[in-house]
Amino acid sequence: MDKSLLLDRTGAVGEDRLHLAKVLDRLEQTRRRGIPAATDFLSPQQQAAAMDLLRLAGASESEYVPWGGYEGAERKLLMFLPDWLEPEDAGSQSPIRCLRAAFRADNALTHRDFLGSLMGMGVVREKLGDILVGSDSADLLVLDTVADFLLAGWNSAGRAKLTVTEIDPAHLHIPEVRCQELRDTVSSLRLDAVVSAGLKMARGKAAELIASGRVQVNWRECTKPDKVLSAGDTVSARGFGKFELTEIGGMTKKGRTAITLKRYI
Repeated sequence: MDKSLLLDRTGAVGEDRLHLAKVLDRLEQTRRRGIPAATDFLSPQQQAAAMDLLRLAGASESEYVPWGGYEGAERKLLMFLPDWLEPEDAGSQSPIRCLRAAFRADNALTHRDFLGSLMGMGVVREKLGDILVGSDSADLLVLDTVADFLLAGWNSAGRAKLTVTEIDPAHLHIPEVRCQELRDTVSSLRLDAVVSAGLKMARGKAAELIASGRVQVNWRECTKPDKVLSAGDTVSARGFGKFELTEIGGMTKKGRTAITLKRYI
């Protein structure tokens, strides 16, 4: 199937279609030239769409690996691998570099402060991976095409002064993910029932939220309230948060199913 037909099957339009076209370009580049190639950073939603497209294109899972610079990264690029490169060695060919922006703790900078500063310098979001903010520094994963530019010219975020240096990936400060474990029972494993439990809302409101297109399952939009979930599925609702269905237990005496959820705070 040719490129245009593949993209048509995804239903993507505008910038989403452009991002997916670039994914196919990188796949073809590696296949044709036998060298590693990488996309820009992709959001979780873009990663899911890209991997769906690659399956449509007949790419095997051994041909690419998602990588964000550290285990557990949210924003990742896709590394395309020639036959001679093993997946575990993909990191050595990665275009990702790690920067640390130090600041005075009393400035209390946030993720938004850093992102706004970088956007103001003309750095587009796809060149930036995760921004890991601590009490007196932020570690950033960036593409090598912008790393030297930031090292040379990025010296402030808002009114706060920054000292920016390059660091080894092994020295990244990775904040602890804050989450809450919830145990509940549901009448079924339908999406509306689980969203109702996970987001503490009436089932009717959960169904409306799903029908409005604001709910994603494993980073793919789902508008079907009757979709049956499985253990390991991640559900996010725009404006309401995200949770993972971590465990499905047995039936209660009243015929309800016990579930365990991990709600991200």
